[in-house]
Amino acid sequence: MNFSEYQKLAMDTAVYPRNDKTAFYYTALGLASEAGEYAGKVKKLIRDAEWNKSAASAELGDCLWYIAACADALGIDLQTVASDNINKLRDRKARNVLAGSGDDR
Repeated sequence: MNFSEYQKLAMDTAVYPRNDKTAFYYTALGLASEAGEYAGKVKKLIRDAEWNKSAASAELGDCLWYIAACADALGIDLQTVASDNINKLRDRKARNVLAGSGDDR
């Protein structure tokens, strides 16, 4: 499955208003929430010295779903998001600027 296919299948399970700005806000908040849940799993790894890989994987899956939904709310194909991101990173690597800060390096 590629990212475009995943996005289409993910959006078949969307149960929020998708026809106005509500989708933009809802998906951004959902992504932040799920990323926080993943961070909570990492926190428990630090505290308990145990890693629940299955639970962490489930939270990453939820993050991926919301990333697909965010892209959909913006009218962007997830495959394009993924390709553009890897191209940006390859360019930074070629120019030896992977480390550092700033969007435009």
